[in-house]
Amino acid sequence: MTAKWEFVLCDALAKVHPVREPRPVSAETRFQAFLGEPASFQLAYRPPLDPAFRNPSPLQVRVEGAAADLVAVSCVELVPCSFVALPGHDDGYEYDEPGLYPDLLRPLPNGEVPVRFGSWGALWFDVATTDQARGGVHELTIVIVAPDGSELHRVPVTVELTGIQLPPLDIVSSHWLHVDALADHYGLEVFGEEHWAVVERFMASAAEMGATSLLAPVWTPPLDTAIGTYRTVVQLIEITATDDGYRFGFERLRRWLGICRRTGITGVEVAHLFTQWGAKATPGIVVNGERAFGWDVAATDARYRELMEALLPALQAVLDEEWDREHVVFHVSDEPSGEEGLAGYLAAKAVVSDLLKGWTVVDALSEHSFYTSGAVAVPVVATDHVEPFLAERPERLWVYYCVSQDRDVANRFIGMPSARNRAIGHQLFASGVDGFLHWGFNFWYTWHALRRIDPFADTSAGGAFPSGDPFVVYPGPDGTPWPSIRHRVFAQAMWDHRALQAVRASQGAEAAHDIADPGRTLRFDRPVLDPDHYYQARRRMTEALTAS
Repeated sequence: MTAKWEFVLCDALAKVHPVREPRPVSAETRFQAFLGEPASFQLAYRPPLDPAFRNPSPLQVRVEGAAADLVAVSCVELVPCSFVALPGHDDGYEYDEPGLYPDLLRPLPNGEVPVRFGSWGALWFDVATTDQARGGVHELTIVIVAPDGSELHRVPVTVELTGIQLPPLDIVSSHWLHVDALADHYGLEVFGEEHWAVVERFMASAAEMGATSLLAPVWTPPLDTAIGTYRTVVQLIEITATDDGYRFGFERLRRWLGICRRTGITGVEVAHLFTQWGAKATPGIVVNGERAFGWDVAATDARYRELMEALLPALQAVLDEEWDREHVVFHVSDEPSGEEGLAGYLAAKAVVSDLLKGWTVVDALSEHSFYTSGAVAVPVVATDHVEPFLAERPERLWVYYCVSQDRDVANRFIGMPSARNRAIGHQLFASGVDGFLHWGFNFWYTWHALRRIDPFADTSAGGAFPSGDPFVVYPGPDGTPWPSIRHRVFAQAMWDHRALQAVRASQGAEAAHDIADPGRTLRFDRPVLDPDHYYQARRRMTEALTAS
């Protein structure tokens, strides 16, 4: 008997591996979304397992139904992962060996579906509308057509787009957009017109993922930079030193803030005032067109204090004019640790603390002593170190995960199942924290930014971080961001949080927690990895909001 093409309908939390049987969609799973949110699903496909089948011509996909115009189709592409998981990792990984794994979502504007002999591929479908009149239950049909025009497969799919408008996210969702990576990858003049256009497209992609706050490069952020080296200068503020003091140009900053408004970014994070991991030196700030500060200028150097005495009040005046200061944060230094780190952090903070009165200062850390000492008023704590902070709760508390949060907690490494990415939305709501931060929206460099990488060939920063940690978005052609599965699933987590907010507002906090954490056992080190949990919870959210 001649082998045939195979097709399997999958939900958005499945990862279709080329040589593993895909997990079919559960009979109870409903593809639902709120107004403006994509309802996502996948169709896995495999060519005939017949040695005689050698036709590499692409297939064609089309969508039929009254709501076909609301559907965007992408191809799930495999990406190379050389560092997937550390030895001795926990059981919450889907893959742990080097290989090619599904992650990149490449748009298919022409409907051409690539063929990979002997292995499964997948198409990703997003169905969305912002028009309340287009809400409702939609019957779609996915049709796959062979190169000769014959029909290979058709499958009906029911999608419910509720007309419910959810409230904005009421926590900070911060993701660090690396503006230099955009210029370096595409070969653009920093803050030339093409660069600005690309920045806006990637900002919009971050907002689409659920980001509400981005790091503003008022000066080139002193992050992930080897000692004695410097990244491409991306300084928004023009600084001129004269005999009478300093003059500042804020035109580029105002343009940046305008793009934030247009793309829906509501938070502004001022780049760190001192270097990472100990606050020992100053950022590589450019004055009169040349670098005047940096690794060779100590954090406590009097010249830096003199600059800050002039710059920070002027910057704050612009921010007060342009923005709500409740949505502005300053950073002193990222990831201080140990007694030496605490001493260095406090010394650096003393240089600027009087200049930051009335403004929110937020910094990432893992050691509880940094909070109890009073060094950091609003800590951003690693999710695997947060329990002492939850027990002795600061007035405001953020959390983060990145490379080191590889055991027991939620994260978005490519080797992890998508449910481990989706989990963060429920966890953030159940814990009641005020914000979430991740450093790697588009870090397309090796460790310490020593050289550029090709994100399509290297997903682990040259082997420094588990694949997927450095970025969630790929540089498509002509400055177009291409999302990943992880980008889409993190967005779903933020939509979960917003839906739970709406349930809390209409039905009360207990009703919302009954959905997110029915057993009141949810902790950051206990992410729920069952995909059905998230679809069942979403159905309960929708029912609660429809009933109200």
